[in-house]
Amino acid sequence: MCSLIQKYNVPGPRYTSYPTVPHWDIDTFSGKTWKATVKKSFDESNASEGISLYIHLPYCESMCTFCGCHKRITKRHDVETPYIRSVLKEWELYCNLFSEKPKIKELHLGGGTPTFFSPNNLKYLINGIFKRATKAEAYEFSFEGHPNNTTKDHLQALFDVGFRRVSFGVQDYNETVQKAIHRVQPFEKVKEVTEVAREIGYTSVGHDIIFGLPHQTLRHVEETILKTKELMPDRLAFYSYAHVPWLKGNGQRGYKDDDLPSAEQKRRQYERGKELLTQVGYHEIGMDHFALPSDSLFQATQSGTLHRNFMGYTATKTQLMVGLGASSISDSWYSFAQNVKSIEEYAHLVENDIIPIYRGHILTEEDRVIRKHILNLMCGFETSWEQPEMYFDEINEVVQALEEMRNDGLITITKGRLQVFENGRPFIRNICMAFDLHLRRKTSKTRLFSMTI
Repeated sequence: MCSLIQKYNVPGPRYTSYPTVPHWDIDTFSGKTWKATVKKSFDESNASEGISLYIHLPYCESMCTFCGCHKRITKRHDVETPYIRSVLKEWELYCNLFSEKPKIKELHLGGGTPTFFSPNNLKYLINGIFKRATKAEAYEFSFEGHPNNTTKDHLQALFDVGFRRVSFGVQDYNETVQKAIHRVQPFEKVKEVTEVAREIGYTSVGHDIIFGLPHQTLRHVEETILKTKELMPDRLAFYSYAHVPWLKGNGQRGYKDDDLPSAEQKRRQYERGKELLTQVGYHEIGMDHFALPSDSLFQATQSGTLHRNFMGYTATKTQLMVGLGASSISDSWYSFAQNVKSIEEYAHLVENDIIPIYRGHILTEEDRVIRKHILNLMCGFETSWEQPEMYFDEINEVVQALEEMRNDGLITITKGRLQVFENGRPFIRNICMAFDLHLRRKTSKTRLFSMTI
């Protein structure tokens, strides 16, 4: 395995979208076209499946140095209400495009730190959203909670407006690692918020754990997993630290590259963590996720409805996903659009009745076919081009590019069908890269992605 890690450990996307953001064709994109695709997608899908809504809440009181998200560091909480008003105004601009009241199937609050906002303000935000929307059947509402500042009042307020899933960012329980990433939180605090969430009635409590962090050892990962077993969260995101310090606004500068585990050490951390998790009943879901059989993510895997979008893996698929807030990304299936990143510019645009996007991509027919293949691989570890609608002209070149992985015993390709073996799953990003025609056609002089392993 070590030789394969050395061989395939190259920079590559995580494929929350295809095409990936660096390969968007911004020259052919326009706000007018974006709004037209939103209307089209809404009319095609709202009645049957509803829509998804992602709301970006960018504020944090302190900088976590492992984080690559768009955020604003401040201890001033008077920013909450003006920002919420801007988000609700943006939602109004989208609702004006719709032919009927949207049915929200999935709603997620991300950040930043959503629990930076007060319980009352979070409730005000959600109630404002539903002045113009209804809840779809079997909806799923979730939020990201910081264990250090998520209170019982936060959990209760969001439960009262329909939230039943929460994920807490744990990362690692070792104090040396926590200090390096500027995220010090004791196990007792995580235990407290996990138990309070369950007492209130949350049906899915998740923990996020990262391997490959600065100063992190195999023993640290083992200790973190053993503590996690005491709480048995319903699902786990157990993923590789993405080292991208060159990105603007990134806080990944509190340590040296030499402080990071090697690719081989990272893979041992993952394999040992996976071993410990599977021993107590967790099942691996897609890439870097685990869930108990009772969780909706596992059930979606069993039923073949697992989906992946800009929010990561989800148990439900909707054709239209609207992203609200500064830097949010939206997906109409026919196109992508990203909001401006500056909070001040964002507020100014929505106040002037302008949907605050600044770049995007209109998917070609080829894009949509490739996107389906990558979704199939990321969610089910197999795909097929036997049917005419899944065939594309360069498929033979893709198969040729995968020949070495087939020779290494990671995949099989027979009669227009590709399947990934168990030992090939750690390399799923590399397999998807063979299908990524934009990546293969365009070379970049600058580093764009984190390493795949």
